[in-house]
Amino acid sequence: MAEVWTVAPTARRLILASTSRVHGTGYLDHLEPHLEKLLAGIDRLLFVPYAGHDLDGYLGQVRQRFAALGVGVDGIHQAPDPVAAVEGAAAIFIGGGNTFRLLDRLLRDRLVEPIRRRVEAGTPYLGASAGSNVAGLTIRTTNDMPIVQPASFTALGLVEFQINPHYIDPDPTSTHMGETRDARLREFHEENETPVVALREGALLEIEGERITIEGEPGGKLFLRGSEPQPLVAGDRIDRRLPSSG
Repeated sequence: MAEVWTVAPTARRLILASTSRVHGTGYLDHLEPHLEKLLAGIDRLLFVPYAGHDLDGYLGQVRQRFAALGVGVDGIHQAPDPVAAVEGAAAIFIGGGNTFRLLDRLLRDRLVEPIRRRVEAGTPYLGASAGSNVAGLTIRTTNDMPIVQPASFTALGLVEFQINPHYIDPDPTSTHMGETRDARLREFHEENETPVVALREGALLEIEGERITIEGEPGGKLFLRGSEPQPLVAGDRIDRRLPSSG
């Protein structure tokens, strides 16, 4: 049975990054111009560190980085009522780490629907790595090891496709006999119809309503079932290249 992957038009505003750090730069440095735009007029955000293990340590790192932008940070794991924290958040940031661990905790804390509602209503959302994975329809195209077993692979559904962060192109000179990332994504499309957007390190998606643009010089690829991967370069409008779900 074909998957249903339509996402209704919303007031969504998202930055979905392949990674929180690229070689030779500090934490989130390559995203700073995009963060300034996304968080304009916002002086506090809610951070979700559930993809990590040391939640307080992770929060400390994020607080230090956003202090340079004049933005305070609250950790959802310190909130007496996580759902209320989401409902009152001016912006939401879900960081990287292990995607299975992240989704497991989101499901157990009953946060998937509240986060989806807030983002659909226009609350800015920043995702990096695992935080970008869970913005898709499911986490079936993550690269992570399933160190825990969430009740479902169904994720936040903030965009109408799958995401594959940390994408690496096949190396034609390699003698490694294991599957490439392209091969793994072709396997996904043997069983599923949902498009996959693969992001190289340093690339990101900037999303405003129905407009979905890839940014960052490394770019990425669009994987569609039954087709060869399509190159994506900075400035490409992905929303114009997705198949109609009607």
